[in-house]
Amino acid sequence: MNTKELTQETKRKMDKAQSVLENDLGQMRAGRANASILKPVVVDYYGAQTPLSQVASISVPEPRMLMISPYDKTALENIEKGILEADLGLNPMNDGDNIRIQIPQLTNERRQEIAKKAKATGEQSKVAVRNVRREGMDAIKQANKDDEINDDEAHQLEDQIQKLTDAAIKGIDQIVKDKQASIMND
Repeated sequence: MNTKELTQETKRKMDKAQSVLENDLGQMRAGRANASILKPVVVDYYGAQTPLSQVASISVPEPRMLMISPYDKTALENIEKGILEADLGLNPMNDGDNIRIQIPQLTNERRQEIAKKAKATGEQSKVAVRNVRREGMDAIKQANKDDEINDDEAHQLEDQIQKLTDAAIKGIDQIVKDKQASIMND
């Protein structure tokens, strides 16, 4: 692997850690209706475990309400059951055509709990970024040891990887800070 490929691969892995964090934080309930909180829901659809998004459309008609419109009305009860089994703390209401989910107002204590969970998720992402950094540094040391690169190139690459790491960690901190602010201010 040449030096440019190494830095590009390291950056790609660090960016992936950030996108996974954004996805995970997007699924955290912040007191507002957001279709992504239903991502973990699977529905028994004709004997197959199917993601909710493949059997119904999810809309947000009001700030604190989700509406699920199944493509097949016979799946309504299974969708309702899937939401309850996902243990998201949501109470689906079946009106015969659609399922409505009222998102309850969060208590201050619950907000703090969710904010803490967001911070812990951010810390996991930082660990992932540091592991990518370590892999990159190990690859540089091995390339230097095998005489593929000289000492100056190794130091330059280590500096580049450290800068990528610093930028990724700063980005993660900002993502977590934004999510915590969103949670506390909803």
